[in-house]
Amino acid sequence: MCGIIGIIAKDAVAQGLLEGLRRLEYRGYDSAGIATLVDGRIERRRAEGKLANLARRLEREPVQGLIGIGHTRWATHGLPTETNAHPIATDRVAVVHNGIIENFQALRAELSEAGYVFQTETDTEAVAILATYFLDRGLTPQQAVAETLARLEGAFALAFLFAGEHDLLIGARRGSPLTIGYGDG
Repeated sequence: MCGIIGIIAKDAVAQGLLEGLRRLEYRGYDSAGIATLVDGRIERRRAEGKLANLARRLEREPVQGLIGIGHTRWATHGLPTETNAHPIATDRVAVVHNGIIENFQALRAELSEAGYVFQTETDTEAVAILATYFLDRGLTPQQAVAETLARLEGAFALAFLFAGEHDLLIGARRGSPLTIGYGDG
């Protein structure tokens, strides 16, 4: 099983993301990671294995940011390695994903043909690169996610973080649960 968390706050979110992932540990996982925006750029920290490995990585390589997403992954496509750990990102978007994208191989072939290079073995990377494809064509993040979702087959819950968008997280689901909370501050 996997867990997803996203936070937009007035203070740095890395520790809040880590704490949220700790609360989801009961679900089982084999890798974990977070992504935040630092000066408008996506910064990621990921680790194979337990959250303690990610926590140690964050101690060595802290990351700031007032917005971010986190994930604990149970490998379905691709080995449980740091490279395959979520968030999966391009320079424009980071994605965390629960579920299975059934048509990821076809999307991967199509996007590779269009010149996009894949770095992981995950189905999630097809989502991140497809959203980037639409962003590269001038669509807004909201439009890019809508176009991306229209192309996906399967059951999933997704959270998107966009470079340069300090107050926007987009969540989407089809068949898988997704809960959104709002708190003051």
